[in-house]
Amino acid sequence: MTPDSAGYVQVLLPLRLDWAPYYSVPEGMQVRRGSRVRVKFAGKEYSGIVLGTPSPQRPEGIKTILGIEGPEPLVDISTAELDFWKFVAEYYLCTEGEVYRMAYPATATRQELLRAARRAKAEAAPPKKSSRKKAAAAEEALQGDEAPGGGKNLQLTAAQMTACGGIQAAFKAGKPALLQGVTGSGKTEIYIALAKGTLASGRNVLMLVPEIALEKQLEDRIAEYFGPKLLTFHSGETAVHRAKVIEALRSRDTEGYFLLGTRSALFLPHCNLGLVIVDEEHDSSYKQQDPAPRYNGRDCAAVLALQHKARLLLGSATPSLESLYNVDSGRYAKVGLNEKYYGGSEPQTVIIDTSAERKKNGMVGSFSRKLIALIEGRLSKGEQVLLLRARRAYATAMQCSECGEIAKCPRCNVPLSYHKDSNTLECHYCGFREPLRPCAKCGGVLQGIGSGTQKIEEEAAALFPQARIARLDSDATPLQRAEIVKDFAEGRTDILVGTQILTKGLDFPDLTLVAAIGTDALLGRMDFRADEKTVQLLSQFRGRAGRRSGGGMLAIQTAQKEHPVFRMMEGGMSGSTLDENILAERKTFGFPPFCRMINVNMKDSNEARLEVLSRALMKEISETIPGAVGPYSPQIDKISNNFLKTIRLNLPRDKKTPAIKARLYGIIRKFEESRKWQGHTGIDVDPS
Repeated sequence: MTPDSAGYVQVLLPLRLDWAPYYSVPEGMQVRRGSRVRVKFAGKEYSGIVLGTPSPQRPEGIKTILGIEGPEPLVDISTAELDFWKFVAEYYLCTEGEVYRMAYPATATRQELLRAARRAKAEAAPPKKSSRKKAAAAEEALQGDEAPGGGKNLQLTAAQMTACGGIQAAFKAGKPALLQGVTGSGKTEIYIALAKGTLASGRNVLMLVPEIALEKQLEDRIAEYFGPKLLTFHSGETAVHRAKVIEALRSRDTEGYFLLGTRSALFLPHCNLGLVIVDEEHDSSYKQQDPAPRYNGRDCAAVLALQHKARLLLGSATPSLESLYNVDSGRYAKVGLNEKYYGGSEPQTVIIDTSAERKKNGMVGSFSRKLIALIEGRLSKGEQVLLLRARRAYATAMQCSECGEIAKCPRCNVPLSYHKDSNTLECHYCGFREPLRPCAKCGGVLQGIGSGTQKIEEEAAALFPQARIARLDSDATPLQRAEIVKDFAEGRTDILVGTQILTKGLDFPDLTLVAAIGTDALLGRMDFRADEKTVQLLSQFRGRAGRRSGGGMLAIQTAQKEHPVFRMMEGGMSGSTLDENILAERKTFGFPPFCRMINVNMKDSNEARLEVLSRALMKEISETIPGAVGPYSPQIDKISNNFLKTIRLNLPRDKKTPAIKARLYGIIRKFEESRKWQGHTGIDVDPS
C-alpha cells in the first residue's frame, strides 16, 4: 500500500479484538502499513497501527482517523514487527491487539515516549552508518582482536575455541546450536566472541537473559568489550531509557548494536539481526504467565532469528528437555563445553539427611549441625556462603496453637505468610495484607510453621554473629537487588540468603559453599516438570560455588535422601541418565516434549457458575477435539476472589496441530460470546 492510495484502512488497536476496524483517512494525510495513528473506538481514544488493506467501498459506520501519532516519524512499525506479532498471536492463541498492547504497554504513554525521544536526540545525534567489514574480520574477532569500535581484548581457552568451532559448524549446516557448558566453563566469553564476529560482519546481536539481576552483572562484563554499542532493555529501566533504546533502533542508522535484555526485548524494532543468543535457555522466567500473550521467550527467539535469517545460539548447563528433544530429532546441534574456565573440578555435593539428624538432636532450627560446621569452616577462611530457601517471608504459614486453624487469605485458597519486619500476614498471590492478629476462629495465638528467607536470615545471624548477612528475594526492588548482588560480589557480605534468584548465572569470586534448605518442597509440587526443574535449580545453584578457586561445595538438606534427583546430585546417577529417565516417562504418559500441551484456564467469582460453564465448555471442546481432560481444580483453586478450573489438551506434534489450535480458539471465543462470559478464560499454550 502506497502512502497516497488509502481511502479506508484497517487499524490495529491494543485491545482483545479478533478483527481490525476500518477508518477513513482524511484528505491530505499520508499513511502506510505500520503508521501509528490516533483513533476513537467505543468512545475512547487509542493509538493504533495501520494494517493496510484499503477498502474500495466505505464500510458502514466508519469513523475518521484523528491524526498521525506524534509530530515526527518516530512511530512507524516495521513490516517485520507486524509479521512477528502475527506469529505470536496465532501460535499462542490470542489477538494481535493483545500482542501490540504488550509490546507497547500503556505505562509508556505517548507523551512519555515523545518527550524521551526528543531528549535522546538532543543529548546525542546517532552515529553515521559505516561500511560493512569483510567476512574475514568475523573470523579474526574470534582470535582475540579488539571489539569493533574498541574495547577489551578477548582470549579464549582451547576448550572455548573448540566449542566456538562446533557452534560455527552448526551454523554453516543451517542449524541452531545448543551450547551445554558446565557451570563456570565460560559460556559468556563464547557469546562475546561470536557477537564480535557478528558485529564485524556488519550485523547486529540480541542476547536474552531470564532475570534483571542477571542482566545487571552481565552488562558490566559485556560493556568492557562493546562499549557504546551495548544497549540494555528490561522492565527495570526508566521509561526515558527504554524510549531512547527504541529510538536508537528505529533510526536504522546506528553503526551496529549488541542488545542485552529480558524477554520483552524480543518485541523491539530490531533490524539486520545476525545472531540471537538465549542464555540459561531452560529458565522458566522466559515464560510469560499473565496477561496474554502467554509466550515463551526462548521459542519466540527462535522464530525471530528465522525471520531475520539470523543464527540462534541457546546456552545452558542444564538444557531444557524440549531443547534436548530438538537435538535428538536433528533440529538442533549440541556443542559441549566440559572444562571450567578457571580450571578445577565440579563442586562436591553433600546430602544431609534431616530426618536422621532430628532423631539424634542434630538440628538447630532450620540448620543441621553438619551444615553449621560447614559454614563455620568456610567463614573462618574468609570465604563466602549462599543459602537457598525457595520461599520468602519469615514463616510460610501461621497456625493457631489452640484450635489448629491455619490463617488463610480471604481472597485466595492459600495460607498467609508472616513477614516479621512489618509484623503482617501477607498473601503472595493477590497481595492481601493485614496486621498480625489472634486466630479469627477462636482467638488463640498464631504460631509460624515453615521457614521463609526472613527466618533463615534471622537464624543465620544468631548462629554466626560475626558474619555480615544479607537477604535477596522479591521483597527487594530491582535496584535494591542489584545493590545486594554488587555488595556480595565485592566482598562486603559474608552470607547471602535468598530465593531462586540466587541460582541464576551470577559470578562471585570468593563464594565456595552453597547450601539448599527446605528442598523437599521443590519436589512436592503438582507439576510434571517438578523433577526436571529441581535438577536444573540445584545444578545451577551448585555452579555458583568455587568458580575461581575450585574446592566448591553444595550442601543439600532433605528428608528424602534416596530420591533420584538427590542421588544424581550426589553422584549416584548421571545427569544424562536422569534426563533419559524423565524423557522416557514423558513419552509413556504423553507429556511434552512428545506432544503440544494447552491449558484452558477458567475463572469466576461464582463457584457454582464456574462449575456449570466449565463443564459446558469441556463438552463443546471434546465433541470436536480429542484428548481433552477436565475440567479440574488446580492445586491452588482460588486466587483474588476468583475460583479456578482448568481443561488440559495434549495435541500430537504434527502438521494438523495449527488447524486444531485454531479450531479450539474459535470454540472458546464463540462460547464466551454466546454465554456472555468474556474475560473468564485464558489460553496457555506450552505451559511451563
